[in-house]
Amino acid sequence: MIEQLSIIPILLFSVIIHEMAHGWMALRLGDTTARDRGRLTLNPIPHIDLVGSVLVPLISLAAAGHVFIAWAKPVPVNPANFRNPRRDSVLVSAVGPLSNFILALLCGFAVIAVGLARAGLMEQIPWLPDRLTGFLLSMLYGGMYINVALGVFNLLPLPPLDGSHILAAMLPPPAAAVYMRIGFFGILVVLFAMRIPFVNSAFGALIGGAFSPFRALVDMFLN
Repeated sequence: MIEQLSIIPILLFSVIIHEMAHGWMALRLGDTTARDRGRLTLNPIPHIDLVGSVLVPLISLAAAGHVFIAWAKPVPVNPANFRNPRRDSVLVSAVGPLSNFILALLCGFAVIAVGLARAGLMEQIPWLPDRLTGFLLSMLYGGMYINVALGVFNLLPLPPLDGSHILAAMLPPPAAAVYMRIGFFGILVVLFAMRIPFVNSAFGALIGGAFSPFRALVDMFLN
C-alpha cells in the first residue's frame, strides 16, 4: 500500500502533463483556447478532476491494491481554429499518450541513475537510510509503469479517450459523429469491463507488452 501511495504524486503530475501536451500541440496548430483558459500550467488546481484525479485512484487503490487509471480535466480544444482540422485533431490527440511514454522513459533513466549511484551514495553518506533510496527507486519504477499504463489506456479507441479521437478523424464525418456520441459512457464501459477477468487479463497483458522495452532498458544497466 505504501509503495502505491508513493506513486500518486507522479500519477497526478503525469495526467497534468498529458493534458498540457494536448493544449501545447493545439496552440502550435493555431488554437489558443487552452492557453486562454489558463490550462498550460503545472499548477494542479485548474487540471484536477474530482472523479478522475482523486476518487477513481483512491477507490482503485482500496479495492484492488493498485492504481492503474486516472485522468485530469480535458483541455478545451476548438478544432475550428486548426488549419487542417482532421489532421491536426489526430496530432493533438496523439501527443497526450506520447507524453506519457516520454515520461515513462524519463522515469526509467531516473531509475538507472539512482540505481547506479545507490552504492556510492551509501559509502559517501553512511547515515543515508537504504530504505530512502529504495523508496525513491520504487516511486520512479512505479512512475515508469503507470505512465506506460496511462499511454496504453488513452490509446483505446473508446470515447472519450484519445484513441477514439484518432479513430474518429479517420471515419466519414457522419459515422464519426455517431461514434463520438458514446461520450463519457465509454469510461464507464471500461471500468465495468475491467471487472471481467478475461478483459482485465488482456489489458494487463497489453500493458505488460508495452512496458517490456522500458523494463529491459532498466535491466540492461542495473542487472
